[in-house]
Amino acid sequence: MMEFISNIVSVVNKFLWDYALLFLLCGTGIYFTIRLRFIQVRKFGAGMRRLFGTFSLNGKKAGKEGMSSFQALTTAIAAQVGTGNIAGAATAIVSGGPGAIFWMWLSAFFGMATIYAEAVLAQKHKEVGPDGSVTGGPIYYIRAAFKGKFGKFLAVFFSVAIILALGFMGNMVQSNSIGDAFKNAFGINPLYVGIAVALVAAVIFLGGVKRLAWATEKLVPVMAILYVLGGLVVILMNVKNLPDTFRQIFVGAFAPEAILGGALGVTVQKAMRFGVARGLFSNEAGMGSTPHAHAIAKVEKPEDQGIVAMMGVFIDTFIVLTMTALVILSTNSLSSGQTGVALAQAAFSSAFGTFGSIFIAICLLFFAFSTILGWYFFGEVNVKALFGQKATKIYAVIVVLFVVVGSMLKVDLVWDLSDMFNGLMVIPNLIALLALSGAVARSMKRSEEDELRAKAARDVKKGL
Repeated sequence: MMEFISNIVSVVNKFLWDYALLFLLCGTGIYFTIRLRFIQVRKFGAGMRRLFGTFSLNGKKAGKEGMSSFQALTTAIAAQVGTGNIAGAATAIVSGGPGAIFWMWLSAFFGMATIYAEAVLAQKHKEVGPDGSVTGGPIYYIRAAFKGKFGKFLAVFFSVAIILALGFMGNMVQSNSIGDAFKNAFGINPLYVGIAVALVAAVIFLGGVKRLAWATEKLVPVMAILYVLGGLVVILMNVKNLPDTFRQIFVGAFAPEAILGGALGVTVQKAMRFGVARGLFSNEAGMGSTPHAHAIAKVEKPEDQGIVAMMGVFIDTFIVLTMTALVILSTNSLSSGQTGVALAQAAFSSAFGTFGSIFIAICLLFFAFSTILGWYFFGEVNVKALFGQKATKIYAVIVVLFVVVGSMLKVDLVWDLSDMFNGLMVIPNLIALLALSGAVARSMKRSEEDELRAKAARDVKKGL
């Protein structure tokens, strides 16, 4: 029976991730890029200024009813930057060759426009409860896009899919990654690691949105800086190989046989498929997960958070994922025959010795635990929308139990099921995004006109 279910899930995942979602996600990103006049280029500088302008490690900028813009971004990045940033990049290179990284970059570029639209719509359609608490996400803008039974069906379908994909099964595999990494590096029983992770997570879960924001605003900068610094050390130790590394990426994107000699059967189609799929799975642009965090940010207008949201994709793919790729390629670790996390460990161990495995284990702890926090929150929003506030406590207990169980199980089928529901939740989200694309474009235009009028007023005041 389990084998039968596994085969069905495998077929569905192959169709979703190898074909349907590649075209749907990339197509949506290209569409919004054109309709929003390359907003990821025009507003990149503004996004970076807002990112560093709202930087805070103490939560003072957050209000009682939501998160600060920076906290919302770190909560989104907490979910985006996970084990996929280590294992995902490694798998993409093994399966699609070094050229997969180029297609990963390209898909992320277009994805920045998609996530802008998601954040804007999440802000525009967020709701305020009787107690002043703010909530929002795709379930709310899906209902706004489609009235009646069809809208309700799409919203419920999305909510059930994200609760299963991220809240339950996804968090099981994250704790499993932490358990395996610590067993390999330190010989610690994965069950003990799972219990420790679950206890810390429970304290944060039960503390609500404010405690989650407090945790992510501190955890995300630390984990990103730690990993990037470690990666930079390895790259600098192999700096003479960097020109060839970039040659492999750009040549391999269009002529994989020139890099790999065709021995692995890697084609341009494979480079595109694995690069785009792994990139989109990592940065989550268009998947409908991160809008839950961006919805509750305290900003003057929705477009402000849309610009900040784009920085999440940039950090996830162009910084963290790229760091993994450059380390693997510059150390020539692809020839080790390893894949996934083992390949990343081999790359870092080539520079750090046995400490390389320990370093990856520590990074995986940060990455996977932050993802557990983000994914729990995204599921909680949908549990509350479907079943009410009281159900969120039951949901928190179930997630904590799943974290413990996941740490000591082989969860191949659970991971495949998570992939499947992750893919299924994309479909109603993209349908709503495209249906509301006109509203996003008009909102962006009004915002930019307001900015021009404000600038003109300031110039007049200065006597220019």
